[in-house]
Formats: sequence, structure tokens, C-alpha cells
Amino acid sequence: MMFRMLLFITLSFIAVISVDFAQATCGYKSCPATVPGMLNVHLVPHTHDDVGWLKTVDQYYYGDRNDIQHAGVQYILDTVVSELLKDPAKRFIYVEIAFFERWWNEQTDKMKGLVKQLVNEGRLEFVNGGWCMNDEAATHYNAIIDQMTIGLRFLKETFGDCAKPRTAWQIDPFGHSREYASLVAQMGFDSLYFARLDYVDKATRIAKDRMEQVWHTSQSLGSTSDLFFGALFAHYGPPKGFCFDTSCNDPPIMDDPNMFDYNVDERVALFVKLAKEQNATYRTNHIMFTMGSDFQYSNAHMWYKNLDKLIKYVNAKQNETGVHALYSTPSCYTKNVNQVAKNWTTKSDDFFPYADHPHAFWTGYFVSRSALKGYVRETNTLLQICKQLEVWGSVLPGLKLQTNSDYLKKAEAVAQHHDAVSGTSKQHVADDYAERLYIGRTQCKSLIGSVLGNLMEKNSSVPAPTPEFCDYLNVSVCPITENSPEFIVTAYNPLARAVTTIVRIPVNFNYAVTGPNGKPVTSQLQDVSMGTKEVRRSHGNASKELIFPITVPPLGFSNYILKVLQKGEAKASILPKVYKPQSDEVVENQFLSLTFDGSTGLLKSMTDKRTKSSMAVSQSFHWYESSTGTFLSPQASGAYIFRPTQPTPKPLFDGTSVGMTVIKGPVVTEVRQQFQPWLSQVIRLYPNKEFAEFEWTVGPIPYKDEIGREIITRFDTDLKTNSTFYTDANGRQMLKRILNHRADWVYVNSDPTSGNYYPINSRAYIKDDTKQLTVLTDRSLGGSSLKDGSLEIMVQRRTQHDDSRGVGEPLNETGQFGDGIIVRGKHSVLFTSVATAAATHRTLGEEIFMAPLLSFSKWQPDWATKFNTMKSMVSASLPSNVHLLTLEEWTGDTVLIRVEHQFEIGEDPTLSQKVKIQLKSLFQPFGVTSLNEVTLSANEALSDEKRLQWNINDSPVPTPPAVKPDPVPSSTLTVSLTPMQIRTFVATIKRTN
Repeated sequence: MMFRMLLFITLSFIAVISVDFAQATCGYKSCPATVPGMLNVHLVPHTHDDVGWLKTVDQYYYGDRNDIQHAGVQYILDTVVSELLKDPAKRFIYVEIAFFERWWNEQTDKMKGLVKQLVNEGRLEFVNGGWCMNDEAATHYNAIIDQMTIGLRFLKETFGDCAKPRTAWQIDPFGHSREYASLVAQMGFDSLYFARLDYVDKATRIAKDRMEQVWHTSQSLGSTSDLFFGALFAHYGPPKGFCFDTSCNDPPIMDDPNMFDYNVDERVALFVKLAKEQNATYRTNHIMFTMGSDFQYSNAHMWYKNLDKLIKYVNAKQNETGVHALYSTPSCYTKNVNQVAKNWTTKSDDFFPYADHPHAFWTGYFVSRSALKGYVRETNTLLQICKQLEVWGSVLPGLKLQTNSDYLKKAEAVAQHHDAVSGTSKQHVADDYAERLYIGRTQCKSLIGSVLGNLMEKNSSVPAPTPEFCDYLNVSVCPITENSPEFIVTAYNPLARAVTTIVRIPVNFNYAVTGPNGKPVTSQLQDVSMGTKEVRRSHGNASKELIFPITVPPLGFSNYILKVLQKGEAKASILPKVYKPQSDEVVENQFLSLTFDGSTGLLKSMTDKRTKSSMAVSQSFHWYESSTGTFLSPQASGAYIFRPTQPTPKPLFDGTSVGMTVIKGPVVTEVRQQFQPWLSQVIRLYPNKEFAEFEWTVGPIPYKDEIGREIITRFDTDLKTNSTFYTDANGRQMLKRILNHRADWVYVNSDPTSGNYYPINSRAYIKDDTKQLTVLTDRSLGGSSLKDGSLEIMVQRRTQHDDSRGVGEPLNETGQFGDGIIVRGKHSVLFTSVATAAATHRTLGEEIFMAPLLSFSKWQPDWATKFNTMKSMVSASLPSNVHLLTLEEWTGDTVLIRVEHQFEIGEDPTLSQKVKIQLKSLFQPFGVTSLNEVTLSANEALSDEKRLQWNINDSPVPTPPAVKPDPVPSSTLTVSLTPMQIRTFVATIKRTN
């Protein structure tokens, strides 16, 4: 009888809960009630789960290597869900979908159903919703969008609209980007919260009630991209004394009045005191307490039992104290703040650089692990190519792809984490990030090779070529080209406009080069440099480099046939002139003239031949000695922190000569310089190119003297720059920087070097009234202009000490040979008029970021007869101010298309204008039959987007207004784009062949 009664009660309870779930609503409608007229303290249970840092992603998920850090994400999610199911009042937020998806896939159908109910009730809320919590300094906007899309797509497909995040939760990245804020606004987010901002900035905001504002994130997009943001009061952990995790030592709520240690009155009093102190710096009767921290809630019961008691006893005295506590989420907090009748102040710049203490600027990570940064950037390009060819391959008759882009999508998404591409993880974790990328790259190369081989095939009776790839072309290593008398070079261009560029192929013979049209191509054969041989060491045996131009159609490929010259054949590859100048040397092309000092071998001046404008400029390398601490502060320079011992760097030029060697040929002119045994540079000019290429090779940086070194390249010019320079935000917007200045607070110049460093994701420039020097990078780095007319960029770091920010290791990459990593990179340098600078650096930046991919195939007789030598996916090139940002398989007969206007408002009189493109017949293998416009992250129809509006002081109109882009006519599917606008479509396609 007792059993039957218990069974009846249990079933009745389940029935009641089921009814409640069926009637529950999510989103803002699910927010718990607050008490008008009281201070409402929104308790936000959360965990911050790094997707790799001190342990690898797998180690963190499973709870392995607890000798490094006690953390196991699977147990956090297990126990949190268990606690949420016990009580409808409880709430929890989660961020990192890379972990959540793995946990979800391990659950039973029954548990999945229960979790869906939690999401539908708004009790389990996702914030951010990306694959990770990405970094904001070293990440490119393309990669940010991709990693957010992967996570948000999983949430949409798994849980539906109730899982849509409304809050961006960037609590741990080390500074905050205006472009990132603009992107999440375009994704439909209503708010952004973060913890890390400069300690002086935070103190100023507290004093002036500016902890929450509206951010004007884009001058070009205007108020549609405005975003409400809040700086958290107590970092992102709980208020002092109220951490109830197994890792904490704060006292629990002891509420038995018969106990000697009864502490309810004391704990309530402290809670009320802290709440009122925090409320004094915010502008409404709502504040947020973040109840959790790194990898907390592995015993969620411990947390919730104490929070239940805390809420109970605080609210028992609310009529006396005026303080009401409740379980809540950042979205519910935002909604309540939004409903308070307030006008908000605004902000327009960004939150870089960040310092958490005096002499502790987090500007080192802009450059830390620059080799990994380069690998991540290059892999992103490969991923875009993989996705494009996956679409093309999907419509090719008879082709069944054996792999897909999924693994690389997720690996690249993980690499955007704020301890991954930032370079701030332990070494074994950085190795793990790189290995994941390598595995994904291998799978994508298989896909790319299959599609390209199929596209080259003319006749099914002739087996399709099998393209191979060479990962080490930058150091002249490629087995197929080093040892084959004949081979095919296939270049694929991921841009939607034709590209002409120069390729360098490692060889051991002299070759004739034939283009896709059957005509000979001028080539240049020269010795592999000694610097390259020292870098590759025992890898590769090529003694020569074959250099020649290629032209590749938009979203297409071109084949180039290379055949070794036989005896008696005329030489097709021209041997360049090699010499060491005895006086000043001038190298030039149609656009630029560079003068080098005949004595030192250093660059001396640059001339823009179109305007006949010249600039005195010296370029050289220098190094900062890494601080190990001083009497002012024990702070050392490390993975996060850049702190030099002196504000002025030491020269790496020995004061005499860099041993300049000039190589002049028809395809390229090179100036080779040797600054140190471990530091060299090659400066190149190509015909018909507006830039000079500066390829630097750094490493192994000396280490045995126990001195940390941080290496910079610096351009010193005669430009009058008025302490002003410009850096990009995530490869997109350009931001004005002023030396020793902050827009929102008074800057104290205690660290004149590191305090003026900013992220340089893709470019930086200095200018005067008429002339501009722009440097474009091939990876994310950092730099500054520390004196008038000067621009410096740090390229690599090797430190001796940890900087006491948790990683527990000095930044000492030993590389594959054990003596130190060697890094090779390229800077593309423009000297132009100010008026034409944007037109040049925007288009060049796109070409650098989306450079053609080379593959190699074995030669077959009558190649041009048997195979297609050139093919394009598009019927016409897109305008030069339009970039096809995304072409990706979606679902069924749909693909995801993003197109963007890549110029800012006012940058160029022509290219900054509104532009139109037609998508219906743009693609040759398929036609676009319809377009469904969605938000930037592709998880909501744009017509359904309804963001919160905010009243602001500098405008009578609330922001943001409804997004109303120009409609797309169904007859032509013509899309219009305004400056900096990205439009995203789920396109229905129909194969045309």
C-alpha cells in the first residue's frame, strides 16, 4: 500500500511538471519576477570552461590531468542538470558549445528530453553560444563569424528558438574589440558583458557611473549595430565571501540556530552590504552577482543548496533591507535594466590595451606564439576553400565525396578560443591545437583534391588527376616538385574576382612553364637562399626556386605545366643577375622605387612613382629585453604581459652592414639582408604590384644567456604623424590611435612602450596630410607608433619567466629541433597617397587573407587535351569592393552565402559607395532560385529579429532601430550593400549541369 501511494505521488508530480513544461515560455517571457522599488540582485550561476588552457580540450572535458588543474566539464554538466531538474526556480547559463555538444551526444534520449524542457523553460540558458569564447585581439572577423555560426547552428537545430542566446558573455578575453561588438550586434544580440578592462578605466567608470553604456560599434553601420554593454563589478566570480564551490574556502550558510556556528544574520548582512556597494556604481535598481568561476559546479548541489538558503534568508529581510535576491540570467538582467526609464551614455572606441595592475599591460599576447597565429590564419583560408569546393563538389554529377569540412570547422573554431590563437596556453596545449588543425587540414585537402581532380576531368575514360599538397612551400620543401621532371601546378583562387600573383616552387632543374592557355610563361630560376636552407635543415633537398606569375579566375583554378628542359632546348627560365652593390642601390617596378644604403644595406627611401612623392624611411629590427621584475613591481614579461626593461629597444643591426645581396630578374627583384645569424630578411618587388614584400625569418632566438627577447621590425620615416597611428580591428574596421591617450579616461604614462601597444590583426598605417605608409601582416601581431613618423610591429617573443597569470610557464617555444622555434612571415608594405590608400590596402588585404592554394599533380602526356586547364565557379567577377565571405553547404538543397561590402564609409570616393550584385545566375554549376535573409550568425530570419532598444544621450531616437536592408527582388535576386554591411542568406539552389 505504501509503495502504491508513493508511486501515485510520483506520477502525479511528473504529470504536474509535464503540464508546466507544456505551458512554459522561454526567452524574456520566462524571466522570474522582480520586486519594484527594491534592489534586485540577479544571482547568475555559471561556470567558465576554457576550451583548452592549462590542459587540452579532451583533458578538460574528461577531468584528466588533475595534477595540473582540477577540472572536468562532463561532471559539471551532469550535476548542474541534475540540480536544475529538482527545482523550477533554479537557473544556469552555459557558454562553450564545443563542450556542451560532446556532453549532449553522450546523453540518453530521456535525458535529452529533460534538457530540452529546461531550455524551453529558460532555466538552462545559453549565452554567447559560439563553439568557444573567442579572443578579441588575435581573431579575424571571418573566423569569429564561423565559430559563432557553428555553435549557434547546433543550438538552433537541437533546441529550436528557445536556445537562441540574447547575451554575449565575453567575461575572460583580455580586452575587447569594437568590431567584435559590431559582429554580435549584427547577430541579433541585445547585450554584451565582460570582466576584463583596464584597472584605471574601471575605477573611472565606477566613479562616474559608467559601468554600463551603449557602444557605437560602427560608424559605417550606424545605430543598427549599437550594443548595450556592461562591465562586471567583481571580475566574473562571486562576491567576496560567497563562493560555494568545492574549490573555495568561504563558509556555507549555516542556518541551524542551535549551532554555535550559526551565521545566517552575519551572511545576510554581508550580502546586503556588498549588494548596496555594487549598486552605488550602477544606474538602476538591478545588479548582477556572477555566482561561479573557472570550471566550477562539479558539485552543483553544494552551490545550489547554499544559494537556496541565501535567497531564502535575504528575502526574509527584504522589507527591512530593501534587497531582493533571485535566480536569474544575464538576459533577464538585461531585460529588467532595459525596462527602467533611463538615458544611457555612449562609447565609440574599444577596450585595448588592458592592464590589470600598474606595469602589467596585457599586450604581449598580441604576438605570443606568432607561428601558431600564422598557422591559424592560413588554416582559415584553407577552410574557406574547403567549404567552397564542398559546395561545388556537391553538384558535380557522379562525385561522391569521402570526407567533409566538419572536422576542420570545429578545429578552427576551437583555435579561436581566448587561450588558443592568443598564444596563452601551456606548450602541450598549443601543440594539441596545432594537431587538431593538422588533422582537419588533412581531411579538407582530401576533399579539395577530389573536387579539383573531378573538375579537371574531361573524359571519364581517362582517370582524374590526384592533386597533392605541400605544407612547407614557405621554406622550399615539396617532394613532388623537387624530384619530378614534369608536373602540374594547380592554383585555386577563393576570391570572387580574378587574381594574378607570383608563386615560388622548390626544384632541382630548369623548367619550361606553360600556362592554362598553352602559352609559355616567363619564369625565373634562382638559388634557394642560405637562410631558407638553415630554416629547413634536414628537410627538403631543393637547390633552386622556380618563380613565375599565375593568373587564376574567380572562384576557380588554373593549371600550369612544368617540364624539365632537355639538352638543346632553349632556356625558358631566366637566370637573374646576382650581385653585392658597392654604392646606393635602387630597385623599382611600375609603382614603387626603393633606395638602399650602399654602406649599411638598409632601406633608405621609398618613392611612389605615380605621384612622384618620396619618403625617407629606414627599416630595421630591434629587440626589447624582457623584464623579470623591478623594484617598482615584480611583474615579469610573459605570455600575456609585455614588459620591457627599458622603453627603448636595442638594435639588431650591428652598425656596419647587413650584407646586402641583390637578385634582379624578370619576375622578381630581391634584396637579401642578414641582421644576425638567427635573423634575416628578403625584400621583394614584383612587376605590376603596388606593394613591397618584406619576408622576415626569426629564430631560434638566443636563450642561453637567460635573457628574454621580444623582436620588432620598425619603419622610421620623415612623415609628420602628430603622435597618431591607425590599427585594424579583427581585420575589418580601422581605428585611430593616439600616443599616450585614452578616449574615456586619463592615461598615466607609467609604461610608455607596452601601454601604447595595440593589436594589429591585418594592417596598420601612419600618415601625414598627403602620404601614407601601410603595413599589412599575414597573421595577427601587435605594435605601435612610439615616436612621430615611426611604426613598429613585434614579430616574435621568447621570454625566460612566467608572468604570474596562471599559465605557469615561460614563453619558450623550443621547436622541432629543440633549440628554439623559427618563424617566417611576410609584411606587405604600401607607400601611397592618403587619397588612394584605402582602395589599395583593402583589395590587397583581401588577396593576402584569401591567397590562392597550390596543389601538384603528376604530369600525363597531352595534358591540355585530356584535362580542363582552367575553370571558374562564377559567371562574372564581383566588384572590387565586394567580398564573398561565405559559400558553405547548409541543408538539403540550400547553401549559406555571405557577401560583404569591404570598405568603410568615406574611405574612398568610389569604392565606399553603395554597390549591387546579382546572385541568381552568379554561380555557373548551380542557379540560385530563392534567398532567405538571416542574421549574420544564420540562426534567425532577419525579418524575425527584434532587438531591445535603448534611449541614449547623444540621439533623440532609440537605438537600435529595426534592421531594414534593401529588399531583394525575386526576379533577379539583386543584393545591395552599403559600406561595411554583411548580408547573409540561406540560398536554395538548383544544379545547372
